[in-house]
Amino acid sequence: MSLFDSIYSHLPIPAQHAAVSAYGLYWRWLRFGGDYQKYVHEYLAREAWTDSQWKVWQLEKLRGLLTACARHVPYYREHWDETQKRFAREGNLSALPLLEKEPIRAAPDSFLRKDLRPFHPQVFLTSGSTGTPIACTYTLAELRESLAVRETRSAQWAGVSFRMPRATFSGRMVEPNPNSRGPFHRFNAAESQVYFSPFHLRSDTAGQYVEAVRRHKVQWGTGYAVSFYLLARFMLEQNIPAPNIKAIITTSEKLTPEMRAVMERAYGCKIYEEYSTVENAIFASECAQGRLHVSPDVAAVEILRADGSPCTPGEAGEVVVTPLARTYQPFVRYRLGDVAIWDSEPCPCGRQMPVIKEVIGRIEDVVVGPDGRQMVRFHGVFVNQPRVRE
Repeated sequence: MSLFDSIYSHLPIPAQHAAVSAYGLYWRWLRFGGDYQKYVHEYLAREAWTDSQWKVWQLEKLRGLLTACARHVPYYREHWDETQKRFAREGNLSALPLLEKEPIRAAPDSFLRKDLRPFHPQVFLTSGSTGTPIACTYTLAELRESLAVRETRSAQWAGVSFRMPRATFSGRMVEPNPNSRGPFHRFNAAESQVYFSPFHLRSDTAGQYVEAVRRHKVQWGTGYAVSFYLLARFMLEQNIPAPNIKAIITTSEKLTPEMRAVMERAYGCKIYEEYSTVENAIFASECAQGRLHVSPDVAAVEILRADGSPCTPGEAGEVVVTPLARTYQPFVRYRLGDVAIWDSEPCPCGRQMPVIKEVIGRIEDVVVGPDGRQMVRFHGVFVNQPRVRE
């Protein structure tokens, strides 16, 4: 537990709301300050590009990134031979070896570029759902870019914005008391954001969650797919009327057709899926046509067969990514551990960005407690436990 979380857990509830809002001011500067608006305009401008424009842009970015890796990143300087370094300078991505997660877990600093000295870098841990978490280091510019793409390619596609009041299900410690009778949310006044606890969802607590949405005039929701689904199921079981919200954008977990149908009935709005990672290693989001578009300016994405050759559309394969929006700690041909399928059909929305037909294998288990609460994504139990490997 961090020092902030330790102090927070001992505060009375009104002071917890104040602490969340105070931290929210700092968090808003981190994510939406500096050149954030410039990145928003750049992502919007690239959205209308043709396939050929995307390919030219990606090749140029890859050449620059891979050359920097060969020269300035200790891991690649040590592990790539001279032939591979020459391929890197040419931008020949497919000639380079795949990157497993274990080397990054073991020595994350060996992936940091030595020619850069960013101000106030931020470190985020992956969920560690397949083992020890990975420490991902972002520059401020990279963090702001990651929010700019979410604003333009996810929120705005769903008709909402981070400037609107929103509700979030995430792994944050919202209500420290496991036996609390509520409230199960805290309010970040700096961003008009309701943080929901995903760890207190039960049939008898669902009403409090919906009431918080109404009270704080929430216009959209984002976060764990299964948490929003479980709340929707309780709402339908209890005939709780739908709050007046415009959209829900699910993250972190696979959104199944069954989950989508239940959520649309309960919330009375359209549900959108977002496929991304803590590493910002890939970003795919749903347009109004319900198609999952990959953003080529976030990452070069490959879907590969077991022998390393590219899959054809309609064929399931392993997702391998080379992030282009994070260049301070570059992961080249990084094996995410997911399986996906390219779609062969162009999207009626007109955007010439690759479309993923389906992401396979991100369905979460749900743990049901003896008191009836239903929990997912409880990896926070293992944060800061360096001796737990798996």
